[in-house]
Amino acid sequence: MPVEFLGIAATNEGSEVTPRAGASFDKEYTLKLARAHEDHGWDRVLFAYGSGSPDPSPAATYVAAHTEKLQILVAHRPNVSYPTFAAKTFATLDRISDGRLAVHFITGGNDHEQQREGDFLTKDERYARTREAIQIIKRAWTSHEPFDHEGTHYRFNDFVSDTFPVQQPHPQVSFGGSSPAAYAAGGAEADIYCLWGEPLAQTAEQIASVKEAARAAGRTDVPRIQVAFRPIIAPTEELAWEKAHRTLARIKARKSGAPLSRRHPLRNPENTGSRRLLAVAAEGDLHDRALWTPTAAETGGAGNSTALVGTPETVAQALLDYYDLGVEILSARGYDLLDEAIDFGRHVIPIVREEVAKRDASHQAA
Repeated sequence: MPVEFLGIAATNEGSEVTPRAGASFDKEYTLKLARAHEDHGWDRVLFAYGSGSPDPSPAATYVAAHTEKLQILVAHRPNVSYPTFAAKTFATLDRISDGRLAVHFITGGNDHEQQREGDFLTKDERYARTREAIQIIKRAWTSHEPFDHEGTHYRFNDFVSDTFPVQQPHPQVSFGGSSPAAYAAGGAEADIYCLWGEPLAQTAEQIASVKEAARAAGRTDVPRIQVAFRPIIAPTEELAWEKAHRTLARIKARKSGAPLSRRHPLRNPENTGSRRLLAVAAEGDLHDRALWTPTAAETGGAGNSTALVGTPETVAQALLDYYDLGVEILSARGYDLLDEAIDFGRHVIPIVREEVAKRDASHQAA
């Protein structure tokens, strides 16, 4: 089973431990970080979405035009553009990148953040809209004949695009969430289903829920599973744990100044995924081989926020534990984005790839 590595395509150097020094879109830094991923064994990078952040599609276009093999994952909220327009945007980007695009559909787990751009639907309504939008976009990517649509959230007549993706039948669709509504929508429509880093037992339960939703939707295949972590690595275990506690202290110091993020509340998050991370953190700081939760607790379970702490060998083995559950895409980003992308690429990715190759060879021999 192949394994892929997904990093982050940040447009500035800011993180939970480092306030940014300049503009929100720094061309030089954006490209430098992307090239660091391309040069150090990563497969793909994510261009995230926030209501006030740089638009991920043109940022991704810029990176695609200045890299050769790095794949790009563009986050998209269906409320910000009509599906026919979005379909053309992404088809054009797939053309520019020579078929390196995937699209991550975000339903939105925070009402206040959604309302900043005029989205006042309930969470369940948003999931229904996302599912409808994905269906329209897929059809627009593949239909060479005009078609009409009349649904709950969208209505149009006689649309046909003249711009089609390089990838056939279409770019991969990525989706995430931990609620029953998320499983239903993503299980039906996603090529990739994204989870945040929970302990192995809970991750296995979520994978089973995704597969069950896919079967309920009548699929004969299931989405590939992606899980996200924040690796904290050092040459020895002692140094890694010292670094982990320094990182936590830096997060706390950063919180005492400017807000960490306008996207996510530090307390009482609305979305199920963040509440799950906080519940895991409440059960204990350390889970399984290396999963460390204080970073999640300190940031309100904000997205990718649980750490894997240890030497490169320890962190690689922890990632392989998830691979053995059926996780094919490992998402990771450090706190010092550039340096830690390079370190992870140099010291962790080769170990994981070598061990996966051994597992594949053993399965083929059997």
